[in-house]
Amino acid sequence: MAFELPPNGSWGAWAPGGGLVLRGRAAIAALLYRLTVGRLIGRSGLLLTTIGARSGVRRTTLLRRFDDGDGWLVVASAGGAAKHPNWLVNLSHHPDQVTVELRRDRFKVRPELLLADERAVAWARIVAEARQFARYQQKTDREIPVVRLSREASG
Repeated sequence: MAFELPPNGSWGAWAPGGGLVLRGRAAIAALLYRLTVGRLIGRSGLLLTTIGARSGVRRTTLLRRFDDGDGWLVVASAGGAAKHPNWLVNLSHHPDQVTVELRRDRFKVRPELLLADERAVAWARIVAEARQFARYQQKTDREIPVVRLSREASG
């Protein structure tokens, strides 16, 4: 399964890099999500687990989700940073090892990067539901990727 990243931008908002602080925040968010079954934080969120592109270590991050038929859309905004978020880079290196936690359910998903008209339609819907994403796009020259996550059949 191929998943090719679009290019990073040349300018954008400042965003913290990787490191212990960012990983610690992600771990706390995931813990709160799991303890409260998504009620305290992330009511419209999901936990996405990828495999580190360089480290090979499982990484989990809380993302805003947009329901999309039998799947979900997630946005790789990084707050309008010039570079893609680490979870998207990880996903591109190991697209066949991506899992989602939604409330108490955990399952494998197939990621698909939306392109051209399909992305434009999804983007319009996303910014209508969550206006902050339009502001993130204004902060960078990078086209913010939209990824569809489709639940894989079990078995």
